[in-house]
Amino acid sequence: MAETLGSLVDKLSIKNLRIWHLDEALGDEEISASKREELKAKRDLADSQRQDLTNEVNGFLGAALKGEVRIRDEKIKMYTNTNVSCSDGIKELGEAVSELAFRNIKLWHLEDEVRRTDLPDSTIVQTKRKIDTTNQERNDLMDRVDKILLDCSKL
Repeated sequence: MAETLGSLVDKLSIKNLRIWHLDEALGDEEISASKREELKAKRDLADSQRQDLTNEVNGFLGAALKGEVRIRDEKIKMYTNTNVSCSDGIKELGEAVSELAFRNIKLWHLEDEVRRTDLPDSTIVQTKRKIDTTNQERNDLMDRVDKILLDCSKL
């Protein structure tokens, strides 16, 4: 699949989450000097990747508005998740981007939760179902970003 604005924004929000967590780890005054250097190197790499993604978003938008790239990539969905909140009511690009970033934050924290070793299996199953739902909402929001951009390009 070619990149779309939705997929690029998704990657960018995940990159920002990684940077935030690396900054949080770097704020720990108790880490060793070698661990601090390792974290700084990872943070620098993530920041460089974030800048590359930002440039890619800018380039994609320019090319999309000139009609040089496909804005939306139709997907064939083979699953049904009835617990997913609908994103059809979102009409503005900024709102769709914000909701997509929020779903990535929620997904990150659910994944952290399910990795805990002190939880009973029943809680893990419930959390995995929340992950499935949140991930579906995330994918739907990527599609929504692309649809809004496509609709704007037709104006």
